[in-house]
Amino acid sequence: MTSFMLIRQKVKDFAEWKRAYDAHLPKRAAAGLKEKQLLRGDSNPNEVFVLFEAQDLARAKAFSESADLKETMQKAGVIDRPDIYFLNG
Repeated sequence: MTSFMLIRQKVKDFAEWKRAYDAHLPKRAAAGLKEKQLLRGDSNPNEVFVLFEAQDLARAKAFSESADLKETMQKAGVIDRPDIYFLNG
């Protein structure tokens, strides 16, 4: 069974957020997350959806709750409380 983590978040500026997101790749890789899709809202291009394949849901959950991720999101301009879903396919 394949596991996934889906994040929905609103950002102040997509280009600024994307630079911070790209720089955070090593941390996501270390958590066993592989980006499958990066999507933007049709009516709001600053609403971002990211689907990751997760090697291990426990590691993905730990990553999602980490102080490092919260700090990175804040610095990247996330302006709402992200919705994070853990899924099995």
